[in-house]
Amino acid sequence: MPVVRDLRVLLQLRDFRHLLTVRLLSQLADGVYQVALAAYVVFSPEKETSAAAIASAMAVLLLPYSVLGPFAGVLLDRWRRRQVLLNGNLLRGALAAGTAVLILADVPDGLFYASALTVTAINRFVLAGLSAALPRVVDTHERLVMANALSPTAGTLAATLGGTLAFAVRLAAPEGSTSDALVVLVGAVIYLGAGLAALRMAPGLLGPEPGQLQPRLRTALRSTARGLAAGLHHLRERPLAARVLAAMSLMRFCYGALTVMLLMLCRYAWGDSESDGLALLGLAVALSGAGFFAAAVVTPWAVARFGTTGWIGLCAAAAAVLEPGLGLPFEPAPMLAAAFVLGFTTQGAKIATDTVVQATVDDEFRGRIFSFYDVFFNVAFVGAAAVAALMLPPDGRSVVLVVGVAVIYAVIAVAFLGFRRR
Repeated sequence: MPVVRDLRVLLQLRDFRHLLTVRLLSQLADGVYQVALAAYVVFSPEKETSAAAIASAMAVLLLPYSVLGPFAGVLLDRWRRRQVLLNGNLLRGALAAGTAVLILADVPDGLFYASALTVTAINRFVLAGLSAALPRVVDTHERLVMANALSPTAGTLAATLGGTLAFAVRLAAPEGSTSDALVVLVGAVIYLGAGLAALRMAPGLLGPEPGQLQPRLRTALRSTARGLAAGLHHLRERPLAARVLAAMSLMRFCYGALTVMLLMLCRYAWGDSESDGLALLGLAVALSGAGFFAAAVVTPWAVARFGTTGWIGLCAAAAAVLEPGLGLPFEPAPMLAAAFVLGFTTQGAKIATDTVVQATVDDEFRGRIFSFYDVFFNVAFVGAAAVAALMLPPDGRSVVLVVGVAVIYAVIAVAFLGFRRR
């Protein structure tokens, strides 16, 4: 298989192997932690969850970082990225353990969300560092395309595996807050392992270059405003990067709206109990992960055949056609098939987007641009949750939402297939 051959080529690069190990462990822990939060917020028997409550939880967890994210990006371009991966994962492990204590103590929701928010913020910081560091561990543009197809996708699969592990632990443990706390502790241990794995890389390996570093925090913060303006100006000078980021943000909006709908369907429309709904959600996560893997196999060939903009357009077109056909019955089997399709199309477009950004943005700006990338993702996801909260009935069935998402996918498809023709 070509994907096996490509992976074998990349794994011959020692530094790529080490960075990939950190990514896999980090995102494995992310999957465990995020499913633990979702199970606690959505599927706890004592909570009467609504679409508005889910949207509020997403806003609390994601919007504060959306404000601080660009500032983190400026620091990311001045701190050694290896140290970010080391210290970020160690800190997340400690904070996740604290979240488990809060779950057991049955504290007010505000304190629980504050702890979860901190872990989520550091998570985005680490992911931006991983993406910005990837060009430092591969030596050619062709290998960078392969690395963008395999490395983030492998991380997403690791997150899916972590989510599956979390579902298994949650379903096997006795019902109640103890099972949620146990899952969070599993994630904390894996975060610590990810931090220790970063020690296998030299401190300066992942950049930025020493001349670009500002070791004093006060000095780095003082230059934040200038750095943000420079990053946005740099992005404006690269219209292709700006276009793919806009398209990926819209696709993230669609994904977020459908995620809230799926949560509501699993919670209230499918199954006779919370455990049944949680099991169906776990199956949907696993099928979405299979779609991510399929995208990693197909995308390198597709980008070579259709180009990055052409492939993004084709992914959006496939989603525009298949998403309403599979989603409108509002039945588990076709909706699970839709999870695979959306996993494939979203990840295929993301691989192309990552490649465009990394290939067109200068190294000294990558941290800032990828932090903006994360901010766009977060705002789109929270916005989608807010729209879904307004549109979804209590059982999650909304024809208008499904059709509206299909229209957005179709607009992206028309725009990007037009870019390719020009």
